[in-house]
Amino acid sequence: MPKQVLVIEESSSGHGGSGGGRGKRRKRGVLEEKTQLYPQSPAVSFLCLSSSASIIRRSMNSCRQFGQENGVISAYRRLEIGWPTDIRHVTHVTFDRFNGFLGLPVEFEVEVPSKAPSASARVFGVSAESMQCSYDSKGNSVPTILLLMQERLYSQGGLKAEGIFRINPENSQEEHVREQLNKGIVPDDIDVHCLAGLIKAWFRELPAGILDDLSPEQVLECNTEEECVELVEQLEPTQSALLNWAIDLMVDVVKEEEFNKMNARNIAMIFAPNMTQMLDPLTALMHAVQVMNLLKILIMKALRESDATAADGIRKLRESMPDIVGQK
Repeated sequence: MPKQVLVIEESSSGHGGSGGGRGKRRKRGVLEEKTQLYPQSPAVSFLCLSSSASIIRRSMNSCRQFGQENGVISAYRRLEIGWPTDIRHVTHVTFDRFNGFLGLPVEFEVEVPSKAPSASARVFGVSAESMQCSYDSKGNSVPTILLLMQERLYSQGGLKAEGIFRINPENSQEEHVREQLNKGIVPDDIDVHCLAGLIKAWFRELPAGILDDLSPEQVLECNTEEECVELVEQLEPTQSALLNWAIDLMVDVVKEEEFNKMNARNIAMIFAPNMTQMLDPLTALMHAVQVMNLLKILIMKALRESDATAADGIRKLRESMPDIVGQK
């Protein structure tokens, strides 16, 4: 009667490091044909039907592990991941790049900030490239925190406040607002002079002034509008966008000169020292005067273009009115 040889390899490993305490033990058994060893075990029955010990060893080494439980040899079967159970829909959460997570349960709102205005822990004294940016109405990509402060300044009537950007706020209030701004929050009922002061401080505390790439000699040689425009076109995109945003802000201030008593020269004089950074105080003062003239020219140019655009819009509206009346 033909016989079959069953070879079983058992591996044992100690707990003392990789490779330590490992050994192998072989068992040989003789099986009569048509004889089943441990018929109650499907895995052993499968092994008995194999005619080659090498095939058994290859399959065992790759995905099976043998042990003995109550005298029965058991095989390790491939682990199968089942479907999840006990599923509950708690809430629907979305992420907005400007407002953070929306729809979070209350217990998670403290742990996850609602806004992320900066990649750092603060929004003052860090580069604009490291901050979350948004587009203004003119298409300038500027830090979102600037737009938030600008919106609050406008909504609280700051443009008409006398001496806006000239009157300094109280230090105690400014420090409190700074802490809130670092969290991406603009507190309610802020003094408009505090907001204006923080906008200036944001430019002043940048790692580098937005006009530092322009040498004092270049700024000094700019005497006409064309020369000024040509000079600022040399700025990098980030600095150019910040300058355009600041010029538009100053233009809006000048438009309310009747109320705030701030003309183009006054507002340019206030912003000039915040646009550059120089170590020598005397050189910084002289350069600030030159920057003031540059800003004043750019403000007047933007103001003139704004007035022309408004006048053109009114003209087109008046031209279309007869057609509208005729249709009625």
